Amino acid sequence: MTKQVQQLDRVIIRFAGDSGDGMQLTGDRFTAETASFGNDLSTLPNFPAEIRAPAGTLPGVSSFQLHFADHDILTPGDAPNVLVAMNPAALKANLSDLPRGADIIANADEFTKRNLQKVGYDVNPLEDESLAEWRLHSVPLTSLTVKALEEFDISKKDAERAKNMFALGLLSWLYGRPVEATIKFIETKFAKKPAIAKSNVAAFNAGYNYGETTEAFSVSYEIKPAPLSAGVYRNISGNQALALGLVAASVQSKLPLFLGSYPITPASDILHELSKHKRFGIRTFQAEDEIAGVGAALGAAFGGALGVTTTSGPGVALKAETVGLAVTTELPLIVVDVQRAGPSTGMPTKTEQTDLLMALFGRNGESPVPVIAPATPSDCFDAAVEAARIAIKYRTPVMLLSDGYLANGSEPWKVPSQAELPDISVPYTTEPNGDDGTTFLPFKRDAETLARPWAIPGTPGLEHRIGGIEKADGTGNISYDPSNHDLMVRLRQAKIDGIDVPDLEVDDPDGDARVLVLGWGSTYGPIAAAARRVRRGGGKVAQAHLRHLNPFPKNIGEVLKSYDKVLLPEINLGQLALLLRAKFLVDIISYNRVRGLPFKAEELAGVIQEVIDSE
Repeated sequence: MTKQVQQLDRVIIRFAGDSGDGMQLTGDRFTAETASFGNDLSTLPNFPAEIRAPAGTLPGVSSFQLHFADHDILTPGDAPNVLVAMNPAALKANLSDLPRGADIIANADEFTKRNLQKVGYDVNPLEDESLAEWRLHSVPLTSLTVKALEEFDISKKDAERAKNMFALGLLSWLYGRPVEATIKFIETKFAKKPAIAKSNVAAFNAGYNYGETTEAFSVSYEIKPAPLSAGVYRNISGNQALALGLVAASVQSKLPLFLGSYPITPASDILHELSKHKRFGIRTFQAEDEIAGVGAALGAAFGGALGVTTTSGPGVALKAETVGLAVTTELPLIVVDVQRAGPSTGMPTKTEQTDLLMALFGRNGESPVPVIAPATPSDCFDAAVEAARIAIKYRTPVMLLSDGYLANGSEPWKVPSQAELPDISVPYTTEPNGDDGTTFLPFKRDAETLARPWAIPGTPGLEHRIGGIEKADGTGNISYDPSNHDLMVRLRQAKIDGIDVPDLEVDDPDGDARVLVLGWGSTYGPIAAAARRVRRGGGKVAQAHLRHLNPFPKNIGEVLKSYDKVLLPEINLGQLALLLRAKFLVDIISYNRVRGLPFKAEELAGVIQEVIDSE
């Protein structure tokens, strides 16, 4: 039977099911297939914080959303065109996000009386008319999978577990995805369990063939590859990109990289990824706690390494004292904070931008540090290299603020050649620097950067004190002199204020917009997508995005004051807005949501239009 193939320019698919249904794996594989096909894409994994919430309940629902297109896209999409619901809980938890006319592919086998009761359904929604607004495809995924695997010597439970591969095969047919890489992935993943490997491949193929032969789907869809500049691409998550950026920084700085880290959601994957790259001289240390992790990283920096520690909000609080020690010892250290919803334990798997003020001020005393925030998953690579550049050149700890959305989301990344990367190497001090030619002054500063010398322990003649007690300017001797303390405090602040950062760039196509939308961190995609929508509707809006949050770009005050109104969306209660109002006396219009989710482009487009209309 030949089926109709319909051309689409983009699709948003959400896989949803119980935590044990393998939705993250299914989404990852569909993403990999889509990336290899050449579509532009953006993903949004969303999963419970519990290791295993009760099966079939609303708190146990795990989902993975993928937006892919034949053109440049900026977000995982506001609402899915297709929902794959593996059980009643997945349907109920996600139905409110589904626009009318969207497709629902539901695993009919799981809509049992018991499962329906768990989430408050009195009757089966697949059998009444409650889903009439959507295109419902009720498919017995579990029983079809078990039937397809009858010939394999595996348990019924193992056969049922393969239903996610059946669903993946069905969606791969429906959207014309390549299948060879997924089959190879399954064979590799279960290489030590040949029967499981063969059965999962069979389930995947059965799902694909079901799509071809069933009358339930009369149309398949084609989304052509997106136009991309020539180069080597890979699909990459923010945590992977950040880890590879740290590897690149180690190579480009000619310094060994040492990671001292304690596992914490959603930062742990940076530790996992870096541990794979020992061939580059990367050393990873899983510490017993957050304080030990940052202490080891700072000790490595004292010993001449590029010291890195990774964590999330609660861990930053624990590391604060040691970051302050890095400020006063003036050693290079990168502190990666993959922000999550707080306070305290908060919602560990949900995203926020609520650690900005803590990154800037969350230490005792005057302890300024540079703060950098990547804008997209792939931008985490460049942000990591930039953080290393600043830390090494200016001898300072640097806070790098990623977040859960960037960490777990993914997009295509054009792999740079090493020749494209900056040389960020700075030589160690190896000779005395005193005027007499024999004395070493550990706090004698570079005239341009105000950085102190970096002398490796054991270098003959360069012995010096280190520690948290205030040091005398130049000599580094312990000092309680009031005038010296005032001088050292001001020198450390001046060093940060003098860091060379690029000017803030403004996207103002016609040059006559009167409203500027400013953002930082992961709000870039939704803001940019919203600005596109407003411009398509005839509205005039400018957009700018901050990477450097301390120090600010030198032209930021001029930019802010050149627009009648400045709108600042943040996934917090207005932390950056507070700083900008205080520093530049500009009446920032804040738009704040703290729902553990990224902004939707449609939502922001409406807010932007309201601000424009209020002119």
